[in-house]
Amino acid sequence: MTETVTRMISHTLRAARRAFPPGLRCFSHTSGGEIIEDVFDWAGSLRLTKQASLYVHQWPYCLRRCSYCNFNKYIPRKNNGHIMTECLKRETETLLQFSQVSCITSVFFGGGTPSLAHPSTIAAVLETVSRQANLSDKAEVTLEVNPTPVGMSKLEDYCRAGVNRFSIGVQSLQDEDLKILGRDHSSHQALQTIEEARRLCPGRVSVDVMFGRPKQSIDSWENELSQLLRVCDDHVSLYQLTLERGTQLFKQVQRREVTVPAEDVTAEMYQCARRTLHQHGFLQYEVSNFARHNAVSHHNMSYWKGRQYIGVGPGAHGRFVLRGEGGVAREARTQTLEPEVWICEVQKRGHGTRRRIQLSHHELLEEVLVMGMRMNEGINHKHWELFSPQLGLHEAFGTSANVQELLRSGRLILDDRGLRCSWDGLALLDSILPALLVELQRLSETTKKTSNT
Repeated sequence: MTETVTRMISHTLRAARRAFPPGLRCFSHTSGGEIIEDVFDWAGSLRLTKQASLYVHQWPYCLRRCSYCNFNKYIPRKNNGHIMTECLKRETETLLQFSQVSCITSVFFGGGTPSLAHPSTIAAVLETVSRQANLSDKAEVTLEVNPTPVGMSKLEDYCRAGVNRFSIGVQSLQDEDLKILGRDHSSHQALQTIEEARRLCPGRVSVDVMFGRPKQSIDSWENELSQLLRVCDDHVSLYQLTLERGTQLFKQVQRREVTVPAEDVTAEMYQCARRTLHQHGFLQYEVSNFARHNAVSHHNMSYWKGRQYIGVGPGAHGRFVLRGEGGVAREARTQTLEPEVWICEVQKRGHGTRRRIQLSHHELLEEVLVMGMRMNEGINHKHWELFSPQLGLHEAFGTSANVQELLRSGRLILDDRGLRCSWDGLALLDSILPALLVELQRLSETTKKTSNT
């Protein structure tokens, strides 16, 4: 999941910086492992440094690579499950000791295909967390599941190991589409896995489904949603298929062997899904996520609310404040991508961190803004003040001509509750965020000039 979150942030910030007018300097990121010094004390609450969620890129292996995927995953060349488990335990212990975290609020096991891992790996990591920090018996512990017979056969054992929520990568209920996507399950197997997961964790099962797939039409998408809603639990995640350069599907589209729906068609598919899910009692609480009976993903909410998270495993990302270095600025960490190299690094020094960047106050605010605006509720004033005690939302954005235009158009709302998108605006978030980020950059430059005079 952290891979997806980091891509969201990077994609949006790149788009916004392209919108910066000439002469407005963009804040630069370092590309190496050096630390950028920043003395701004942004921590308005001890809770920001003492609590964190934990993401475990626990099984970076897949039996085969899907045609659309360019995530950090590998085809295993040998069985190194025991070594991987020991290294995940050690890195979890090391990074928790590096941090100021005393309470883990949620755990998410992602991949790769984490449902290929033995349940004992899950149990071992959770036991390690419990030795280093407080992990409540009620904390949300999610495992991504590939809906194959192998994945389904382990669900009960995963629950015994400590998992209490499943996220099932259904992607499609059309067998022909699953073949095009390179998935190794059938629609029947997906339905069986959903049923078994709901039996074990009623009310705590999420399904991932993808739209904008090759040859997909609005009518077929509506039919598929109807079928999904007859079997799904209380959480649905919608993702538009993205053609990633270098993937098999990207090459097939480039060679015109496969066609994907036009942009206006995928936009209508998204709106169709929003309406349909709403009619069935689902609240859209984030751009891509829908829940009923308050079955939101608490782990993902921690990302969108700008809270700390620790990333363990090959290619994982994290954001947390270090212990004992005298500062309170949050550090962005990226773990080594290649599993075998990562294993060697963890065995040698206890962790496989490849890159460390201390986030400036401005960079932190950018992330809080980008992630917070993805939520239906947006960013309330109290939450913003935790990160920006000197400058409220009205002062930061209320006087901007571009923001005023968004407010007048009804796409954006700034009131006593805070800053958020309207129903129509949430579907256009990518076009709204650049204006907000440009204004944040202007304020950063103005503040810097004022402090230097």
